[in-house]
Amino acid sequence: MKAGKMEETKNFEPTKAELEILQVLWSFGASTVRFVNDKLNEQREVNYTSTLKLMQIMAEKGILKRDESQMKHIYHVAEKEEKTKDFLLEKFIDTMYNGSAGQLMMQLMGNKKTSKEDLQAIKSLLDHLDKK
Repeated sequence: MKAGKMEETKNFEPTKAELEILQVLWSFGASTVRFVNDKLNEQREVNYTSTLKLMQIMAEKGILKRDESQMKHIYHVAEKEEKTKDFLLEKFIDTMYNGSAGQLMMQLMGNKKTSKEDLQAIKSLLDHLDKK
């Protein structure tokens, strides 16, 4: 990827529709537009041409890469899932919690959707971190 494209990707904040496409590609790996569109249609109705256009735009932005060596073009994500999620989480924490991950965690712990299993996993993680 060219230096300019890499810089754009680092500061990329995906739209909701782009995130849906990224989720499909992260879950299933490199895919055709048809496959991505079919998976999106399992959640809500999405027009094939809309998916195609959005994936083309994402490729132009450097978010996706397109393999044109076959008749059907295959798209894959340019950046690793964890890198994108780290960037988005950091931006979310900065914006919503003034940069305090602790405030975010306190709100999450008060959320009734947190299962006992999740709480136990968090306790184990904190115990592990405390022993370092």
